[in-house]
Amino acid sequence: MLTADYDRLGLAPGETLLDLGCGFGRHAYEALRRGAHVVACDLGLEELRQVRSIGAVMRADGEVSDDVVLETANGDATRLPFADASFDRIIASEVAEHIEDDEGALAELFRVLRPGGVLAVTIPARLPERICWALSDDYHAPNQPGGHVRIYGPGELRAKMAAAGLDPVDEHRVHALHSPYWWLRCAVGPNRPVEDSRLVSLYHRLLTWDIVKAPRTTRIAERLLAPVLGKSLVVYARRPVAASSGTGTGPSASEWSTTETREAVDVVA
Repeated sequence: MLTADYDRLGLAPGETLLDLGCGFGRHAYEALRRGAHVVACDLGLEELRQVRSIGAVMRADGEVSDDVVLETANGDATRLPFADASFDRIIASEVAEHIEDDEGALAELFRVLRPGGVLAVTIPARLPERICWALSDDYHAPNQPGGHVRIYGPGELRAKMAAAGLDPVDEHRVHALHSPYWWLRCAVGPNRPVEDSRLVSLYHRLLTWDIVKAPRTTRIAERLLAPVLGKSLVVYARRPVAASSGTGTGPSASEWSTTETREAVDVVA
C-alpha cells in the first residue's frame, strides 16, 4: 500500500531516493522496482534488517536489476547522517507527526535534497485525525509512546516546508477507506488486538482484500472519497535550483560509520 505517488514525485531510473522513516520498506521496494537506488533510513533496527532481507529476496527473484543499490541506515530525522545534496528524491511518509522538532527535520530534508530535487511528505489529514484523537486518548502521545504529537492545521505543512526553503508544488489525499477503520479501532481501543472486535476484524479483512486484489469498485470509491475522507495528506515540494547547497558536513551514503546514535547497517549487495 503506497501513500506517495511516484509519478508526482518524478522518480526516474538511476536516481537516488531517501526513504526516511522507511518502516518495513513499502516505499523503498517500489522505488527499487522502478530502477532507483534507495537509502532506507529508520530508527528501528529490526525494520532495517527486514528491509535488507526483503531487498535481497527481490534481487534473487529478478524484481530488482543487478545495478540497483539498496542501502539502509539507522538515523534521526533531525540529524541525518548524509552529506549535503545527496538525494534526487525523498519520501518521508507518516513521519513528521511523530517528531517534536518537525521544522528541524524539514531543514535536514532540505539540506540533503539536491537543488531541483523533489520530496514527498505525508501526514495524517486533519479531519480524520481529529476524530481519532477525539475517540481515544490512547491513539496519540503522550499516552501512546512514540505516537502522534500534533494535528496539522490547514496549510501548516506547506508553510513549514516554505520556511525551510522548499517550494510546495502539489498535494493530494489518499486512503479514504482507511479512515473508518481507524475510527473503529479508536472507538474500541486502539491498542487492543484486531481480533477482539468482530467489526474491526471484518473491516481489517476488507482492507487486506482491497490491498491485495485492488478491485475496480473500491478504486472508484477511493477516488471519490479521498478528497474528503483521505486518511493521509501528501505534499510535494521542490528544492529551488538557485538555493545554496548548504554547509553541512555529514558523511556521504558510502561513508557512514557507527557513531553515537548513527548506526550504519550493511549494504544489500
